[in-house]
Amino acid sequence: MPPRLTPRSPRVSRTRLKMALTSVVAGGLALGALGVTDVTATAAPTAASSTQVAAETEYRRGPNPTAQSVDAATGPFAIQQTAVPAGNGFAGGTIYYPTDTSQGTFGAVAISPGFTENQSAISWYGPKLASNGFVVITINTNNIFDFPDARGTQLLAALDYLTTKSPVANRVDKNRLAVAGHSMGGGGTLRAAAARPETIQAAVPLAPWDASKDWFSVRVPTLIVGAENDLIAPVGSHAEPFYESLTNAPERAYLELESAGHMATNSANTTTGRYVLSWLKRYVDNDTRYEQFLCPAPAPSSTISEYRNSCPGS
Repeated sequence: MPPRLTPRSPRVSRTRLKMALTSVVAGGLALGALGVTDVTATAAPTAASSTQVAAETEYRRGPNPTAQSVDAATGPFAIQQTAVPAGNGFAGGTIYYPTDTSQGTFGAVAISPGFTENQSAISWYGPKLASNGFVVITINTNNIFDFPDARGTQLLAALDYLTTKSPVANRVDKNRLAVAGHSMGGGGTLRAAAARPETIQAAVPLAPWDASKDWFSVRVPTLIVGAENDLIAPVGSHAEPFYESLTNAPERAYLELESAGHMATNSANTTTGRYVLSWLKRYVDNDTRYEQFLCPAPAPSSTISEYRNSCPGS
C-alpha cells in the first residue's frame, strides 16, 4: 500500500463560517465575541433583504441554472485555454478559464487522469466546467504509472501553481478550490482532499481506485461517481466502501452509473456532467441555486443505477 499524504488539521470552511455569522446577525442576536454589542431584535427582515443576505454569502457566477443548462455541453461563459509546461511538481497540463473579468475571481478545480492515462482522458471537464464559471487545470502526471499518493501530491502542486504562478492566478480565489480525478486519480483526489481541508471545498473521485478503503480523514464535501459494471475498480470494493467511510465529510453523495464500465466518466456524458457541475457549484461557489439538482436524490433510471447522499442543506 502506498503511504498516505499527511493530513493537515481541519478547520471550519470560510463559507460555512460566513453563513453561520450571517444567520446570527439576521436573527438579531448579540455577537459579543466579535465586538457586536448593540444588535436589537426588531421586525423580521423583508424578502428583499433576506435575498440580499443570501447572495452575499454565495459566489454566484452566471445566470440562474435550469435542467437544460446543467446538462448542456458548455455553459454561459466564453473561455480560453493555455498549455502548462512540465515542472512545478507535475508534468504540465492545460488551463481552461472564463474570459470574463467583471464578476470577480472564480473557484478552481485540478483534475488528474488515471493509471497509464494522460490529460486527454479527462479533458472534456475543462470546457464543461470553465464555461460554467471555474478555472480548471487538467494535468499530466510525472509518470503514467504513478499510484494514488503521488497523484494526490501532484494535484496539490497543480493547485499551488494555479493560484500563485500561473498566468491566470489573479482570476482564482485561492480559498475556493476543488480536486477531481479518474481511477487512481480518484484515489489521489481523496488523498489531496484529506491533506488540505482548509482550502479544498469539494472533491469528486471518478470511478476511484485506491488500496485504502477508509476515508474518515476526508472533511470536505465529496461526490463519488462509480460505474455499475466497473471491472478495474469494482464499486463493491472501491467506490461504495469509500463513500460509506466518509463519515467526517460535511456532505457526501454516491452516484452509480447504470450498466457503465471503468472508462465511462472519461467521455462526455450528460449524467456525470450534471452532478459534477452541480456539486462543484454548490460547494465551491456555495451556490444554493444548484441544490435542486442534488436533493432530493434522483430515482434509479436508465442512466443511474443508484444514488445515495446526505442531502445538501438538510
